[in-house]
Amino acid sequence: MHTEGIDERTDSADQNSWFVRFECRGCGLRVGVDVSVVEADALVDRVMWTDDARHCLDRVPPYAAALIQERVESYARTYRHRVITYDLFLQAKIGQSIAWDAEAERRLNNVPHPVRAMARVELERTAAERGQARVSVALMEEVKARYFGMAVQKP
Repeated sequence: MHTEGIDERTDSADQNSWFVRFECRGCGLRVGVDVSVVEADALVDRVMWTDDARHCLDRVPPYAAALIQERVESYARTYRHRVITYDLFLQAKIGQSIAWDAEAERRLNNVPHPVRAMARVELERTAAERGQARVSVALMEEVKARYFGMAVQKP
């Protein structure tokens, strides 16, 4: 069986898991399995990017994408990771992962699911560019105002 893809998931108890997709190249059979983050690394047969991490790479300017991809994959190999997640992408790119204030995380869960991953990426990217280690509610309001003109108006 050949690893075809990986989706990052968070369940209702905020536990991270992965859905790993496999395909038999001989007969075309496709199967998938939900596993914990710890278990998944042993199931993957090569360096793979999760869909969320791939989304980040796709947002990099084309002239820099190959360089960033090589840097991230080299970083992953150095630490013996076969799966490049969104967090690992950030760690390799900027040297740190971005934490979330509890209230900011709660508000992110109110964002419609189809755009939640993009919102997370943009908020963490903005925090990283500013050298901030956390996403706060104030940062969320600022980004919302910049992109959607929907900031809370102060009296």
